[in-house]
Amino acid sequence: MEFLPIFLDLQDKPCLIVGGGATAARKASSLLRSGAAITLVAPVLGEALAAQVAAGTVHHYPRHFLPSDIAGNRLIIAATDDPTINRQIAALAGAAEIPVNVVDDPDACTFLLPSIIDRSPVTIAVSSGRASPVLARMLRTRLESLIPAGYGRLAALAGRYRERVKARFTEQRDRRRFWDRVLQGAVAERIFAGQFIEAEAVIERELAPDALDAEMGEVYLVGAGPGDPDLLTFRALRLMQQADIVVYDRLVAEPILQMTRRDARRIYVGKERNHHAMRQEEINRLLADLAKEGHRVLRLKGGDPFIFGRGGEEIDTLAEEGVPFQVIPGITAASGCAAYAGIPLTHRDYAQSVTFVTGHLKDGTININWPALAQPNQTVVFYMGLIGLPIIVEQLVAHGIVSTMPIALIQQGTTHQQRVYTGTLATILELVMADPPQPPTLLIVGEVVSLRDKLNWFSPPEHAND
Repeated sequence: MEFLPIFLDLQDKPCLIVGGGATAARKASSLLRSGAAITLVAPVLGEALAAQVAAGTVHHYPRHFLPSDIAGNRLIIAATDDPTINRQIAALAGAAEIPVNVVDDPDACTFLLPSIIDRSPVTIAVSSGRASPVLARMLRTRLESLIPAGYGRLAALAGRYRERVKARFTEQRDRRRFWDRVLQGAVAERIFAGQFIEAEAVIERELAPDALDAEMGEVYLVGAGPGDPDLLTFRALRLMQQADIVVYDRLVAEPILQMTRRDARRIYVGKERNHHAMRQEEINRLLADLAKEGHRVLRLKGGDPFIFGRGGEEIDTLAEEGVPFQVIPGITAASGCAAYAGIPLTHRDYAQSVTFVTGHLKDGTININWPALAQPNQTVVFYMGLIGLPIIVEQLVAHGIVSTMPIALIQQGTTHQQRVYTGTLATILELVMADPPQPPTLLIVGEVVSLRDKLNWFSPPEHAND
């Protein structure tokens, strides 16, 4: 290693910054977060540092640097716009054996300030040495997206229980097993979800004498979104990698399913018209039984679990059975498919409300409040409406919607197989009969559909000219 990574305790320690511009302000911000007592030397200050001085967070000498400024500091940063002065500061600091950082002059530095991911008390520092600060910032950005803010709270909780764990488990092997369960399991996920009381209750159970022998699993009810894997949440992806059993639906896209753990057992419970791989009551029971066997179960659903996804029914059973669970929302098909089709669901000039409706047929009819859907200035989105499209068109027109009302049918929205059929209530059936779409599909009815020609931005490669 060219540099040894270390973490300095600068709490209330005197530190000197020479310079008053934007770069000096960025350095000061980093030192302030560590609790340093900053002295600033600069004849003129930029807006950011002037605000810090006015707030009393830094002490300012409004003059040029003097050699006597060096003495007594734990750390020094030279951030003037004069390379000669910066080198002078570096030489004096080196002679006094005080660590010094010189802006834009890595050869003069005795330490480098890394790119920082702050999850206090967890701190992650990224540095490329003298090679490329921009690369270090890029890596930090990637890590920021992968490390939840809750890791700091998790570390604080672990610190509070550290002595109790040492007293409870005398063998290092047992302590390691305990912390593996806490830091990668139910406790961690509850902390990330903001369920602090529940997290402490779980860790108390983990400390019970028989905890290592009797383990309750957990169910993760995760929304997989409308199809594009890039629309998954970070939390969903993390839990997908933790689960050892995956229970998934028909609408979960194959690329998303491939992002689950490779060694996880997969159970298909999808439903199609007139054919269910497993009845809903059986799915509810399956989830509870698997968790009671100690498994971490991923219940993966297309779209959002609570929008026509029967997620409420499943967690109702889990709650009755005392099985821990989490719900991770996903982008529902209405918002995802509409966005990728260039159709805003609301618009001040066209629609002030939006209604989601299931178009799934039951006993040959669609049990819907049709008068409520025929109101002006609203958008109506029908889930699973392809089979019932003739009835939907007929009833909307019968309840007062003009036959020229724009309508869009979106096939496999957000994916490379997306196709969008646009027409009116009077023409859509003919369009669909001439070129039958493939499910899953979504229907959008409303004046906002007329904006698609102007706002369409997504062109899947297979249908780029549609």
